[in-house]
Amino acid sequence: MTAEDLQQILAENFAPWVQALDLSVLSCAGARTVLRMPITPDLARVGGIVSGQALAALADTAMVLGAIAQAGQMIPLATTDLHTQFLRAGAGRAILCTAEVVKPGRALIFSRAEMADEESGKLVATATASFFVAT
Repeated sequence: MTAEDLQQILAENFAPWVQALDLSVLSCAGARTVLRMPITPDLARVGGIVSGQALAALADTAMVLGAIAQAGQMIPLATTDLHTQFLRAGAGRAILCTAEVVKPGRALIFSRAEMADEESGKLVATATASFFVAT
């Protein structure tokens, strides 16, 4: 699958509030997918810091799209576990999220993600998740 394929899947299959995050699929190669989330006034809290909820949604979405990319087709997934660690305040123009499938399976898929400030490259948060394949 290409980044364009995943962008289309995002547009056609994700909830409107996820669409409102204005995510861009930058790349997709093997088990790794990279998304960009601009930090807008709607996502920022006091001091221009991106909200933790937005970061968790970014990580979850990136990991789901990565699992879909690895499957090579749209598959329905349900998040069964999402653990997010916030390392520092995220501010600036955008957050880049690199997601990687750690272990694909027929019933469960395990993934991890790293979110970094686009400008400095400093890690803002990490996440791990598992997804139930609902087929």
